[in-house]
Parts: sequence; structure tokens; C-alpha cells
Amino acid sequence: MDPLFLAISSFKRRKFEKCINICTELLSKNPYDQAVWSLKMRALTDQVWVDECDGEEEGLADVLMDDNTIASVARPGTSLRTALPSSASGGPSQAFRPSTQSGRPLSGVVRPGTQGGRPGTMDQALRTPRTAQTARPVSATSGRHVRLGTASMLPSGDGPFINLARLNVAKYATQQNIAKALFEYIYYHENDVRHALDLAAQATQAQEFKDWWWKVQLGRCYYRLGLFRDAEKQFKSAIQQEDNITTYLLLGRVYIRLDQPLAALEVYKNGLDKFPGEVTLLTAVSRIYEGLHDLIKAVKYYKDVLRYDATHVEAIACIGTNHFYSDQPEVALRFYRRLLQMGIYNSEIFNNLGLCCFYAQQYDMTLTCFERALSLATDESVADVWYNLGHIALGIGDINLAYQCFRLALVSNNDHGESYNNLGVLEYRRGNVDTARAFFMTASSLAPHMFQPHYNHAKLSHKTGDLQTSFIIVQKSLAVFPEHVDSKELLKTLEMHFHQL
Repeated sequence: MDPLFLAISSFKRRKFEKCINICTELLSKNPYDQAVWSLKMRALTDQVWVDECDGEEEGLADVLMDDNTIASVARPGTSLRTALPSSASGGPSQAFRPSTQSGRPLSGVVRPGTQGGRPGTMDQALRTPRTAQTARPVSATSGRHVRLGTASMLPSGDGPFINLARLNVAKYATQQNIAKALFEYIYYHENDVRHALDLAAQATQAQEFKDWWWKVQLGRCYYRLGLFRDAEKQFKSAIQQEDNITTYLLLGRVYIRLDQPLAALEVYKNGLDKFPGEVTLLTAVSRIYEGLHDLIKAVKYYKDVLRYDATHVEAIACIGTNHFYSDQPEVALRFYRRLLQMGIYNSEIFNNLGLCCFYAQQYDMTLTCFERALSLATDESVADVWYNLGHIALGIGDINLAYQCFRLALVSNNDHGESYNNLGVLEYRRGNVDTARAFFMTASSLAPHMFQPHYNHAKLSHKTGDLQTSFIIVQKSLAVFPEHVDSKELLKTLEMHFHQL
């Protein structure tokens, strides 16, 4: 059999290692075989290719070290970073539904680059080693691209496959049959955005600015380099030449990074006018409404997603989560069972099934689900399972078991702020005021997006007579959750007491 035919067959069947090995042998015999060279380049690219159109949430370092100037006081409903839940938006209250560290409602699915691990503190982010040829610490974005780019650093007898320093970019930019594959190799495999940008710019000129594909790639490079306005111009120009779903998604991501969710919504809805029923665009719209805490509209669009794709995992999980926090555990149970029937078998599914069974009063299945969740739990998820078991123990009135479960959650993850908060409540019930205060302070520092530790600490300080501390901390609680009734009443009580003085 012809080795080149076998290599092409292996590439089509996604057996990239076999394809690369065959191409390497052929190139050792004839280094100037352009067809084999291109095939090996594409196989190396597809090994590390990642869909950049998927949504991502900015990491803590990304937010605090962003050089782009954005309005500090945005109008309500126009910013993802300052979005706060309101009773007018509908949906479950923030008092019952937890949020991520950036304040976004916790959805039913973990997305790539968002909650892949519990975010650390800024101090930890600053101590991380500098990589990716940048002075920035590894962030939610740069860390992932470094991991994907390390394939080019693997040792080989002949050195790197392509020596980019000696590459004649101008020559290959005019050869369109090779230029596109070469760009993807440089961009994805070598992770060299500057060389990729140079190639894309010269290829665009060679095509007399008429090829929309090269404009999209220019926009990708500008986006990775943090030049969002330049990326916006390229994506808009590409859309004028050719309507493409990927371009709409990438342009929407630019506006999200610029904290302009309404502009991103307009882009996605324009895309839906051209591509009605496109699942990726509907999902992107749902995520933005979820980030704006408009959960009613988010669920509406997730249901539209299921109309076109009944097996969409994110839509099923998010709708199930919304029903659970809307006090409909029986309905949520149906959605999680559907995910289990689809073959998703992990700790998180059984954890959610156990909670739904408990609140739906199906007690015979509750502990069975949690036992299965513990047996499947990883180091990242075992703390959440013990935390939820602690809530189950509180529900049946076993305080000692609940205390042990929260302690076990801290053994698994010492930064679990929710467990510190609940341990503080239990210690306060036991009369250990100083210990409870220490737990509340720790929970506040580890989970600044939670209002419960602030309120509990303020209430404890009020009862012990430390009114000034209580006044300062209850304002922090209202800054996180302005509509919390108990915090408002405590603040009103403190203000009345200060007026009497």
C-alpha cells in the first residue's frame, strides 16, 4: 500500500500519531515532498486544536491586571462585571443560588477555562511562574494556551519540525494551498501568535483583502494579543464579506471581554437572523443573560437550544439547576436523570441527584447517590460532596454528623469558604463565639462573593455589643447582595441605635 495513502487514511480516522510517524519516515527520504510536509503539519495541528469559540470566564488575574479602560460606574444591566440580581429580573434569589468567584450565577455545567479548578487568591496568582513569553502571571487564558503549546517543545532528533526563525513568511503567504495549514500550525501547535499574525497580515495583502478567512485569523491574533478594538474591526470586515457562525461567535467574545454584553447580544441575534436555530449562538445568548442575572430569559433560550438539539448537555444541566433553585426538585430530578441516561457518569451528577432526591422526599435514594458520588469524586469535587452531605445531615437534625462532614470538606479543600461559614454557624450555636467569629472571617476572605459570612459576622458582632464592627461588615453584605432583607433590617437597627447615641 502506498505510504502516503495510508497516512491520509490515518489522518481521516484521527489516528494522528500513526499519520505523523508515516510522514516522518517519508520526509526522511524526501525532505522536499510538499504534500507529506503539509499532511504532517495538519496532523500536528489537529492534535492540539481547541475550539476557541466556546465561552470563557475571565480569571482573577485577567480582571485585576487588565489594561483596557472600562467605565467604572456602568448603567444597570449593561455590564457583566457589576451585574447584580434584582427581583425584577425574576428567577431564584441569590440567597439560595450560589455564585462563582466573579459573581456569575453557578450554572449546571463546568465550561472549559471557567471553573476547571477553584480559583485561588490574587496573592497566589502573582506568585505563579512567568511563562508564555509574557510578563503577566499565568491566567485563565494564558495558562491554557501554554499547555496546548508545549507539544512543540518535545525533544526530537532533528529539532523542531519547522524552524520559525528561518521561515520565509512572504514566500508562503502567496501560496494559498499551504498558507492556511501553516498558519494553523504556528497558531495552535507552536503557539507563536506574533509569527502567525505576520503570516496572516501578508496573506491578507496577497489576497488583496478579499479573503474573509484571513481577516478572521487576523482578528484571532489581535484578540490573543489583547488588541480587542483591532480584532473587532477585522471580524466586522469578515462578516461583511461572508456570513459565518464562527465569526459571529468570535466578535461576541470581543464585546464580552470589553464588558459590553448588550453589544454581544446584538451580534448574536444578528447571527441568529442569518442562521435561525443555530445552537451555538443560542447557547451564547443564554450565557450572557445568565451573567446579567436575567435567569428567566436565560432558561428561555436554553429551552430553545433543546428544541434544536435534545442532547445538549449544558442546556439540560442549566435548566435542571434553575428548577432546583426555584424550589422544583422533582422537575430538576428529571433533567439530571436524562443526563445519566445519556452516559454522563461522574461525581457531580450523583451529587445533584442526591440533593434532588432529598428535597423531593425520596430519602431511600439520597444516601445511595451520595455514596456513589463519593466513590467517583476527584480531588476537586470531593469537598463539595462532603459539604452537601453536611446539609443533608442538618436536614435530618444530626448536628454532629453535619459538623464532621463540614470538617471533612475542609480536609479535602482548605479553601472551601462555604464550609467555614456553616462551621461558624454551628460553633455559634454551641456558644463558641470567638471560634465562630474566626470561621466567619475566614469564609469572608475565601469567598468574597458570598454575603452569608458577612451577614453572620455582622449579626454576631451586634449580639456581642461590637456595634461599629457590625455596622462596617453589614455594609459589605449589602454590597454583595443589596436586596438581602435581614441585612437591611440589621443596618436599620444599627442606624437607629447610633441616632439615639
